[in-house]
Amino acid sequence: MLNKFSPTQLLSMGFAFLQRFQQQRIRTFSLLFAVGLSLTLAVSACSPSASNNATQEAASPSPAASASSTTVHIGYQKASTVLYALKAKGELEKAFAASGSSVTWSEFPAGPPLLEALNAGSIDFGYTGESPPIFAQAGGVPLVYVAYDPWSPKAEAILVPKDSPIKSVAELKGKKIAFAKGSNANYLLVKALEKAGVQYSDIQRVTLTPADARAVFERKNVDAWAIWDPYLAAAEAATGARTLADATGLAPNRGYYLAAKSFVDAKPDALKIVLDQVKEVSNWAKNNPGEVAKFLSPALGIDAPVLEIAEKRREYDVLPLTDEIITKQQEVADTFYKIKLIPKEIKVKEIVWQGKVNNS
Repeated sequence: MLNKFSPTQLLSMGFAFLQRFQQQRIRTFSLLFAVGLSLTLAVSACSPSASNNATQEAASPSPAASASSTTVHIGYQKASTVLYALKAKGELEKAFAASGSSVTWSEFPAGPPLLEALNAGSIDFGYTGESPPIFAQAGGVPLVYVAYDPWSPKAEAILVPKDSPIKSVAELKGKKIAFAKGSNANYLLVKALEKAGVQYSDIQRVTLTPADARAVFERKNVDAWAIWDPYLAAAEAATGARTLADATGLAPNRGYYLAAKSFVDAKPDALKIVLDQVKEVSNWAKNNPGEVAKFLSPALGIDAPVLEIAEKRREYDVLPLTDEIITKQQEVADTFYKIKLIPKEIKVKEIVWQGKVNNS
């Protein structure tokens, strides 16, 4: 059945679940696994919405700007701290002003619509968790990995209610588990079950967005919930939920900075400016968890003390993709192919940028 569709059509099917959160239908990704594999995707810090609703905010061009000036289009999420902070600080605009170039910003509440926009040529650069680019590559999106963010294996976990009799991952066999299909938490769940000797097919999978999963978890309509920060920290604080397992030793839980191949090929100097500025903000976030929490709290609607817990257990950096990192990302891709969440095998190394990330 799958081979009747082109890679682009297959990718298009994967994001059907986003329709219930959209004001307009996502055209490129609207049918993939809903028809073929019934796939839904979510990302770290991700409540789905349409990229057609993305807020377009163009920075004012420098007076020196001309028809030949560069305009760099950045996609960001409020929960993706570094790019959200970079936009707020205005440092990228300053870095480009001398050359008469400008920046536009488009807000996305999830990785999948962000990558749809990249596929459509609407943005040049963005950030998602480790899973969305795998689905995008499987669907033929012309993207490139340009750097990674270590994030943290402590920043995602499998939770159970505080009074649950379940004491181990092995006891999840036959139980209802909520998670966002195709997300980093989905990968954590697969690997945790594998380690515990439980087949992925032996659980009752309840695929929901973080907000919906939180509601059913609190009502105890599911037995466990695989989720990431800051939703993880918020659930722990509000419900006293217990952690069965975090991603330590199971899943990398990394984030990736991604760019359109056309942007990488045509404007490598602009890409390096973006990465330099991203690095500076990343260093600020790494050293100021309290300030980051206060900064994000109004945007995310989560109390600053809760966000500070999440910030203190995550890592920040902007690093080049080494052979080790590529191998680990390949393992994620292979796992999703094994359980048929993507329709074909892919080679991550084929879309890794060969340029240099400034590590200073």
